[in-house]
Amino acid sequence: MRKIINQKITESKRWFYVLLGIIIMMCLGTVYSWSVFRLGIEEMFEIGTTQSGLPYMVSLAFYAIFMLLTGRHIDKHSPRLIISVGAMLVALGWILSSFTSNVYMLTITYGVIIGSGVGIAYGAPITVVTRWFPEKKGLAVGLILIGFGLSPLVTAPLARNLIEIYGIMKVFLILGISFGVIIPILAYPLKYPTQLDNRKSTDIVDIKDTKYDINTRTMIKSDSFKGLYFNFLIGTMIGLMLIGMTSKVGVELVGLSSRNIAILISIFAVFNGLGRPIFGWITDKLSSRKAMLISYGLITTAALLMLMAETGSLLIFAISFSIFWFNLGGWLAIAPTSTLSMYGTQYYSQNYGVIFTAYGIGAILGVLASGLIMDVLENYYSIFYLVISLCIIGVFITFKSIKS
Repeated sequence: MRKIINQKITESKRWFYVLLGIIIMMCLGTVYSWSVFRLGIEEMFEIGTTQSGLPYMVSLAFYAIFMLLTGRHIDKHSPRLIISVGAMLVALGWILSSFTSNVYMLTITYGVIIGSGVGIAYGAPITVVTRWFPEKKGLAVGLILIGFGLSPLVTAPLARNLIEIYGIMKVFLILGISFGVIIPILAYPLKYPTQLDNRKSTDIVDIKDTKYDINTRTMIKSDSFKGLYFNFLIGTMIGLMLIGMTSKVGVELVGLSSRNIAILISIFAVFNGLGRPIFGWITDKLSSRKAMLISYGLITTAALLMLMAETGSLLIFAISFSIFWFNLGGWLAIAPTSTLSMYGTQYYSQNYGVIFTAYGIGAILGVLASGLIMDVLENYYSIFYLVISLCIIGVFITFKSIKS
């Protein structure tokens, strides 16, 4: 009887950690709501598309850099401490953003400071759940990441309504204070499982099984690493580029109002969130290779649809961008799940930290490419031709380097 009770307690505890992780990720994922702020920032600072993408681009780049730097320290400190430190930087960045007077100051506060904070905090909830769910790694990672993807579902319409009442700068301040309080409170119960925790549940396998664990140096030398790295770079480049352009495409190409765009972004966020557990499950059940090919097929289909879009093409826009957001969520599950399946659990934090730098490079390349295309060519269709070309390259890399 006591054993059964202990099993139930342990099972409840690990699912409670998943719930906390989802909410923490939802707070951190507000960075994806930049599209809601972007047009207002362009008007306020009188800047173009390339400049208005700088805070978003730099934020994602520093997010990736600090994921790498924090990965080697996750095992040495409690997850609550790591998440709280990241949360303080996130809060500080939002608060300081409310006092900026030009896009370059905003790039430092929103880009460098918030991005660094997100990067520090991001890996800890994922590491916690992968250790509590070693038999369901893909599903567990996907569930945690659903919070990051679903963030705009809450924050996009909330931010839009608050902007109409208070203005962009005060909204930055409100978000900063809120995150500085909420995230550390949510992080406080999180901890890694002990051997005793493992023995309390027959469903949790031994986390010390290192039979297939591969360290970072060995991983980097493998062909599979190069394939995973460049595929992740392409997948995130496409996704981040198009997420950052969602409002502009909707308003300027399709002719939608800013309010309707905010509503649609909430819908897209649902797809972004669903992409994580679904592609985590696909990667677990089928293979990394098949998950990647499915994603490229979906993205290509959506880009081809957008080549037919014009003013009033609401349905095409809604379907295509739902697919784009869904697949960015998918790549943020394919990459960590593939890292776990290919290289094991023991060195996961360090290994995924290295692989996640592809996300930062993808963010820089994607935002710069889309901004330059729009500023020089002033043609949205060129962006979708670029997307199709990148998918073709990705398919080639997948067949060449990813064997399973």
